[in-house]
Amino acid sequence: MGISMGSWVKGQPLRWLLAVWVSVACWSFAAAPAAAYDNPELLPEEPTLIIDLAKSLSGAEEERLNDRLQNFEDESGWKLRVLTQYDRTPGRAVKEYWGLDERSVLLIADPRGGNLLNFSVGDALFDLLPRTFWIELQTRYGNQFFVRDNGENLAIIEALGAIETCLRKDGCAVVPGLPQEQWILTLITSVVGGVIAGFAGHPRKPGQIIAWQWVLIFSPLWGILFFAFGLGPVVTRTSDWIPLTRNVTGFAIGFLVAFLSPGLGGDPSSTSET
Repeated sequence: MGISMGSWVKGQPLRWLLAVWVSVACWSFAAAPAAAYDNPELLPEEPTLIIDLAKSLSGAEEERLNDRLQNFEDESGWKLRVLTQYDRTPGRAVKEYWGLDERSVLLIADPRGGNLLNFSVGDALFDLLPRTFWIELQTRYGNQFFVRDNGENLAIIEALGAIETCLRKDGCAVVPGLPQEQWILTLITSVVGGVIAGFAGHPRKPGQIIAWQWVLIFSPLWGILFFAFGLGPVVTRTSDWIPLTRNVTGFAIGFLVAFLSPGLGGDPSSTSET
């Protein structure tokens, strides 16, 4: 076998000690969070809508946000609560402390994960704000780039502002507002859609002005890029006409560049001879 019986026996105590150490370590790590899942002693004695254990908000920000959330609850009946945590968390104890129900949203900010924000959403809110809304809200304001550039405090405040805005409007399919990076992506897809449409419409026969049949054949491709990915995200997230105009202009420029570029559609004479 290549390994003597004596060396195998000598190695057994070391392996046994290693196995015991791994078992104890795993038990310790598994036992620690179990105690942290329900720590009512971390709850503040005085009533508050924000528990900032991670110190993500300044004192003034916490006070202003607490008043804002209370006014919003008095006005609309929707409960918005904020819990920031790091090493310690009250866990399930916040449900009874705040009386969370089907009309409640609990925003949990924890910087230890890949995304800062998590949401515990009551069932009644899904009729107004679908699950895709919460996923987009998390990825827009909780991603590492937004938090790095703007801070945890602004990520929390902006996310709550989006929820308030949509609940006042009786629901949203998408998160309001068009971030710069998202608009750039829509502009790129608009230009690419224009290039494809221009390439498809390039004349392929002598005397032909535009190959409409090829434009129609390729319409599912350039139509999806331009309308679904270029204009759709803009018109559903903002009423500002400037990004919409820029995307339409980008599509037109892409179309003209591809349409007027020689050689993209092939030699018309060779096509007719074939």
